[in-house]
Amino acid sequence: MVGREISNIWGWRARTLGAARLTVERVSGANLPQPISFTVRAGEILGFFGLIGAGRSEMARLVYGADRRRQGKVLVDGLAVPADSPRLSIRAGVVLCPEDRKFDGIVQGRSIEENMAISSRRHFSPFGVVDKGKEAELAERFIAKLRVRTPSRHQDIVNLSGGNQQKVILGRWLSEEGVKVLLIDEPTRGIDVGAKSEIYEILYELAAQGMAIVVISSELPEVMGISDRILVMCEGRIAAEIDRSDFDEHRILAAALPDASATTATLPEQVS
Repeated sequence: MVGREISNIWGWRARTLGAARLTVERVSGANLPQPISFTVRAGEILGFFGLIGAGRSEMARLVYGADRRRQGKVLVDGLAVPADSPRLSIRAGVVLCPEDRKFDGIVQGRSIEENMAISSRRHFSPFGVVDKGKEAELAERFIAKLRVRTPSRHQDIVNLSGGNQQKVILGRWLSEEGVKVLLIDEPTRGIDVGAKSEIYEILYELAAQGMAIVVISSELPEVMGISDRILVMCEGRIAAEIDRSDFDEHRILAAALPDASATTATLPEQVS
């Protein structure tokens, strides 16, 4: 049905990586009290894996500014991103596709067009009046580009499948100017195999264009299948860093378990 073998659904391919695009320096917050540091290079897909409660989603929310930081810095291309403000993070080029699409990602009861344009409207709303023609053009362009299956841009987003809802959220951020860092939490949860493959292709395209992508997933085959490098979290800290050439299911799971992680070698403060 999807035109490829299930074993090849990930479709990973090597890319040329650039300089550090996202740098997180000793960031912590109420829900992630231990400081965390890492970098992501331009063109890299960095996977975060861990058990429930390990701090993966909390990390993403701190980097994006959805939760208040206690300390630390987030930099994009060496420039500091203001803390605790998703609006300013977006303008600095950092965006988030949240873990819970239904409650935190989509605007229920609104159309595909409205959901796609909600962030970028300021670019085509002179004097506070929305240019509906430009909004419609934007929606049609990204519906086609991302292959969103819908009879119309006016369709209520709640009537779409999970995979198509995720595409609309991605379209929202791709329509935003200057996005450099994409944080995507549980990118294919509740999505069928065919749509998963399409989501992965979108991520590879964005990485090939130089975007730094952080993929957070509770599905180990997924994070191993699409990542260039994996950081394993355990009890709110980075317990292991593993390059793709060294991916090993047992090693990753061992690092994610609290008892096993206690024996994991201490990593340097700055992981790159």
